Amino acid sequence: MSEQDDWEREFDHGWADSAPHKEPSARARMLAARWKENPPDSARFRGDPEHTGSRRSSWVSTAVVLGCVAAVIVLLGYARLRNGY
Repeated sequence: MSEQDDWEREFDHGWADSAPHKEPSARARMLAARWKENPPDSARFRGDPEHTGSRRSSWVSTAVVLGCVAAVIVLLGYARLRNGY
């Protein structure tokens, strides 16, 4: 066999993916052993909706952003005016 054939055979991902048994990763084995003795508490994927706090409406956020942009433009114009071009 040539060296190229050995290289292709060694890194044949299709062959590896079609293996009948796949060993779990070291982290998966560690967590499985830990959880067998001490199962984790069930946690919700998302937090409780009543603890989200107040939300601003979209027009308030837009007004704040546009106000900040306008303030920066005015400050840059004022700085340029003071420097005398």
